[in-house]
Amino acid sequence: MNIAIIIPARYGSSRFPGKPLAELAGMSMLERVWKTAIKATQGLGPVQMAVATDDARIADHARAKGMAVIMTSTECATGSDRVLAAARQMTPKPDVVINLQGDVPLIPITAIRGVVQAFQEGGAYQVVTPVIRLSWGALDTLRTRKQTTPFSGTTVVTGSDGRAHWFSKQILPAIRGEEELREKHDTSPVLQHIGLYGYRMDVLERFSTFNITSYESLEGLEQLRLIENGITIQTVEVAVEEGMISSGVDTPEDMARVEKLIAEYGDPLKD
Repeated sequence: MNIAIIIPARYGSSRFPGKPLAELAGMSMLERVWKTAIKATQGLGPVQMAVATDDARIADHARAKGMAVIMTSTECATGSDRVLAAARQMTPKPDVVINLQGDVPLIPITAIRGVVQAFQEGGAYQVVTPVIRLSWGALDTLRTRKQTTPFSGTTVVTGSDGRAHWFSKQILPAIRGEEELREKHDTSPVLQHIGLYGYRMDVLERFSTFNITSYESLEGLEQLRLIENGITIQTVEVAVEEGMISSGVDTPEDMARVEKLIAEYGDPLKD
């Protein structure tokens, strides 16, 4: 099975121009994501990797740091479109494409590794994505954060087989008898989603033809477009150090927050 990890990176951003090249704890954000992917795939066999961009500044930086680069059109509307455009140029063409966003510098190594292994171990999956089971403390933190930023953090409900039934910016499920559950269990029943997707190549091709759906528009969650079109999403539960749950960087203020987390919990790229 040919697996490719593609990192879409664009220079233009209304809130943070040049974001992939911004320095974070001694390296650019793009380089940090690339090195995380390398570390995650060590020992897993050959995995193709490339940065997909339409900007010469990003391409020059990536090549200078030893990253493979695939140039894509400026007309790519989304990161998924850019990943697909890059995958179509690869030789050999991948059977599975992992869309690793270039603005998630704290993406857990376990998340990338878990998605790759799910496909390698023979699961006949259409789409695979990682999730974290929240401790009660982490759930309390998420609830507090949502009081000021209600669209931060995505939760997912799954079946016993790990297949995703729904994703939401609301905290799902509602918990009846929570005090009793807290006494009996160390972890909550809430799964938080990490925004990383592995697609079978034919599914990614189909995804690019789908129109934006009603619930996707309401929640602002692209993965609901898959569910609303009958595509199944398999979740893989991964372990992450408390406090280091992955989140994207949209603003310089987010960069400062990530710097603080690295200072507090340590750099996951350093042994």
